[in-house]
Amino acid sequence: MSTTYGVACPETKQQAVGTEERHADTCAIVAAGGVGERFGYARGKQYVELCGLPLVSWAVLAFDRAPSVGHIVVVCPVGRVAETRDIITGSLSLDTPVTFAEAGETRQDSVVNGLVAMPEGYQLVAIHDGARPLITVDAIERCLDELRSDAELDGAICASRCIDTLKLVEDGDIVVTPDRSFYWCAQTPQCFRVETIKAAHRAAARDGHVGTDDASLVERLGGRVRCVESPRDNIKVTLPEDLAVAEASMRQRLGHEGCGL
Repeated sequence: MSTTYGVACPETKQQAVGTEERHADTCAIVAAGGVGERFGYARGKQYVELCGLPLVSWAVLAFDRAPSVGHIVVVCPVGRVAETRDIITGSLSLDTPVTFAEAGETRQDSVVNGLVAMPEGYQLVAIHDGARPLITVDAIERCLDELRSDAELDGAICASRCIDTLKLVEDGDIVVTPDRSFYWCAQTPQCFRVETIKAAHRAAARDGHVGTDDASLVERLGGRVRCVESPRDNIKVTLPEDLAVAEASMRQRLGHEGCGL
């Protein structure tokens, strides 16, 4: 089940981004259907307040401001579509139409529900974790531009280079210290050609395969996915201490840029 809601605010995208208007060829899917057990907030971490707005609202706002995005699908917990719609539309004046869809049993199922709820006519899709409130419009657009720039590329994902020393460990003992220059930390959004990611999810469902992210589903079919370096503060709020880090970063950003509301 999905519902659509839109609030007109024609100046939002161009004023917020400060660049030329682009063709909106992308639908964004914001996956916010989890229960957040590790976070320990009964209502779900996507609804916890961050600098005056629910966590998920910051992600929606970033995609609303992105010139490439013409539609947003928010995937929310089962039975909470109306509540989520009221929370988001009650705190934001959105230029971009928003569809609300219910989550599946797993994140992978939830993304499929988001893909089903997408309107026709979009060539690209940007899949984002609703618990990553610090995503920037610049990172979204650079990731999409990278995908557009190479017709043989199947996907492009936001990611950051690994800066920690890595250890391969077995039973507590270090086996080897790999060269960290080969390793990146995957983030979201993860951007794909629509038919490519739909085919990857169909194949995963057919094979009973569960991937750790959407890119891995494309990779297992031989697809080329490129990492686009993005700010390391695009963190996923998973534990309560992550919220403190996210709030500090958001407050610093708001002090420089303002919230754009």
